[in-house]
Amino acid sequence: MNIDIGIIGLAQSGRTTIFNALTKGKADTDGYHREDLAPHLGIARVPEPRLDKLADMLHPKKLVPAEVRFTDIGASVKGLAADKGIGGELLNQLSGVDALINVVRAFSDEAIPHVAGSLDIDRDIDSMELELAFSDLALMERRLEKIAVSLKGAQAAERQALLREQELMARIRESLEQNLPLRELKLSADEAKTAGHFQFLTAKPLLIVVNIGEEQLPRAASLEAELKARHSRPRYGLVTLCGKLEMELAQLEDEEANELRSGFGIEEAGLDHTIKEAYALLGLVSFFTVVSDEIRAWSIRSGTSALKAAGKIHSDMERGFIRAEVISYDDLLKCGSLSEARKKGLLRLEGKSYVVQDGDVITFLFNI
Repeated sequence: MNIDIGIIGLAQSGRTTIFNALTKGKADTDGYHREDLAPHLGIARVPEPRLDKLADMLHPKKLVPAEVRFTDIGASVKGLAADKGIGGELLNQLSGVDALINVVRAFSDEAIPHVAGSLDIDRDIDSMELELAFSDLALMERRLEKIAVSLKGAQAAERQALLREQELMARIRESLEQNLPLRELKLSADEAKTAGHFQFLTAKPLLIVVNIGEEQLPRAASLEAELKARHSRPRYGLVTLCGKLEMELAQLEDEEANELRSGFGIEEAGLDHTIKEAYALLGLVSFFTVVSDEIRAWSIRSGTSALKAAGKIHSDMERGFIRAEVISYDDLLKCGSLSEARKKGLLRLEGKSYVVQDGDVITFLFNI
């Protein structure tokens, strides 16, 4: 599956700096304000050490990692909700992402005044939650108005469905007014399906990226642990990242960047750290395919069947699915080759209902 993540944040939080750090981008970080509503779009390869080890063992001609698309929205979410023009189009684009990153400022810079006049991580986290809730409430009110109009001429069967939706929307509105985002609201399967049609922003998994300064790096881990403990909520994650440094390192070759990163005492690249948290929030796992001298990594939801995993590759595979030949990454690594794994009987034949596990190496057999 393709993974789309939207990047939001208060003005002067370093949102575009984080975007550049994650995508190796070179978007202008100066003067990106309300006047320039065009979003920045970038692609990042998902860090996957197992893919490299498979390549060392199997020597494919082509190696294809999974990818994440990041969208940096250069406008206030609250402002987008009230905008029927290009802002409305941007809101639709933001609504279509799988998860959100909220960049929260923790760095000090006298040349870049904070919009609120002072640094306060907790306050800024809450401020963005309010902006997301405001956006959802605006959408909610419009939907409730349409339901009220539709009810006037509705037939009996349609009327019951509209009344159920009206009740659900009213409940969601009450939840938002009490500062409870949709991601924390307990809904039945049918209710979740109905709410899902509207792509509410507060329903999306939210990753807080706390943008720290270089002088804060020595206590980055302890700050992250402290903030995580304070903001522990369902489908909610938090990482600390020195955006300015990571943006600069992203422009270097990997070996040089890792050496410099080590000099700062940073154990993991910002992209790696962020992707791990995002994958955990979205409940994603990775599997691999080896076909025609190509090894490719795929990202799917945990609990996905072999049939649906095949469909992620191509609809023909799902339609003509016969079976899946599966071996775990660890078993393949021990065997050293697929032919040796086959000799040892470690390649298993699985049917449509097999639940794909993280690290599975799969060959799908199909006929159309």
